[in-house]
Amino acid sequence: MANTDEVTEVASPEEHKRSEPGFGHVLGARLNKFTLLCALLASTNSILLGYDIGVMSGAVLFIKENLKITSVEEEILVGTLNVFSLVGSLASGKTSDYIGRRYTIVLAASTFLIGALLMGLAPSFAYLMAGRIIAGIGVGYSLMISPVYTAEISPAMSRGFLTSLPEFFITFGILLGYIVNYALASLPPHINWRLMLGLAVIPSIIIALGVIAMPESPRWLVMQGLVDQAKEVLIKTSNTTEEAELRLEEITKAALSNNGSPDSAQQSNWRGQGVWKELLLRPSRPIKRMLISSIGMNFFMQASGNDAVIYYCPEVFKAAGIHNKKELFGVNVIMGLAKTSFVLFSALYLDRFGRRPLLLVGSAGMAISLAGLGLGSKFLEHSDSKSSWAIVLSIVAVCADVSFFSLGLGPITWVYSSEIFPMRLRAQGTSLAISVNRLVSGVVSMSFLSISKKITFGGMFFVLSGIMVVATVFFYVFIPETKGKTLEEIGALFEDKDTKNDKEGREMAVVFV
Repeated sequence: MANTDEVTEVASPEEHKRSEPGFGHVLGARLNKFTLLCALLASTNSILLGYDIGVMSGAVLFIKENLKITSVEEEILVGTLNVFSLVGSLASGKTSDYIGRRYTIVLAASTFLIGALLMGLAPSFAYLMAGRIIAGIGVGYSLMISPVYTAEISPAMSRGFLTSLPEFFITFGILLGYIVNYALASLPPHINWRLMLGLAVIPSIIIALGVIAMPESPRWLVMQGLVDQAKEVLIKTSNTTEEAELRLEEITKAALSNNGSPDSAQQSNWRGQGVWKELLLRPSRPIKRMLISSIGMNFFMQASGNDAVIYYCPEVFKAAGIHNKKELFGVNVIMGLAKTSFVLFSALYLDRFGRRPLLLVGSAGMAISLAGLGLGSKFLEHSDSKSSWAIVLSIVAVCADVSFFSLGLGPITWVYSSEIFPMRLRAQGTSLAISVNRLVSGVVSMSFLSISKKITFGGMFFVLSGIMVVATVFFYVFIPETKGKTLEEIGALFEDKDTKNDKEGREMAVVFV
């Protein structure tokens, strides 16, 4: 115990010094290449949601034209995937505890593949809805499992970068969807939207095949009593054998603490039982704080309206006076490029600057950007002539909003949700938080147009700006910094000071005995 603490205390400042260059630190020798490969493969799962968000923003224009659906049906079509991703998110925690993180990734990709095929071949609105429902369940699985798997194989000093990769792939998927929209827009309306949606089968197949190269999560293996297999994985994902042994010691100690008996780390019959009771019926004070932090962050991520702004961006710009579909999709591509650039910056510097600073800057920036978008939209709504400055302000404000989202709230929500829960509760705790994320996303997506018709787009953006002001205050009060800490150390941030001191005292007593 004493030796482990000593290594951690001495190593961490050196790790931070080496991380100062940011980009060089991420791509330098200290980041294990096999760990990076595994994180990239797992995070690619998230491209499925991003592609759907991006491509649906354009495809829905042609679906309305081809299938003659109403605005209410449009909202239901767009929001259905988010609502049913709630089912996948809720089920994913228990599933991944039962069959493992690796096979849950395969399940997510396979489910989405079936949904994408149904959407691409849909002869009617009913078949299209069925495909959205199945794809939504797959998205729910992927949103939980990608960051959890990545967090569990990553060393502490590069975990922020690696665990933010799912958001990068969501953003890249959005950009890819925009590009596909632009490329296929000139095809006949009864063909283009089917191709746009059906092409999602390609990343699903690549992801399912890529899992062959991925090991199981070492933390899940330890919870099953497969310590030797966990050690083999840790040796592959660590730079030295000594580092692997230190990580294994810390993981095993956490498994003993979580399961409550010295023999529990060697038991292989644990499949996540009892976790929901511990999370919801009798949570300890630290667990309550973790739930408030993670659920609150996931709530505000979607209450910010980011998904709805992306889904309905063409509708917003049509109201602003841009009616040519190619021009609408061109604006989307610009927005996608801005979003991708900022999420890449956040991923590369998250372990240098920390979670809190980027989160607070991003949230405050979103509040200002949404206010600017509301101002521009309001002016256009009350002006007979479409003023060029108001259109430019609206375009710049939308790009700024999604960029600040990609800098802070976007990637950090996945990082934070996957790292703050103790090992035994991690999968199902994360799935609970992400279920709230998907529920709010569905509600916002399915009501955005209806509310905007009542209070106008400008009024809606002012409401979202106010929500982000509240979110910034919440993050300042409830979100502690987790940069540079191991998953096993993070739990101490949520404990009472007296409890933390008592625990340190007991550990010192064990050392002296």
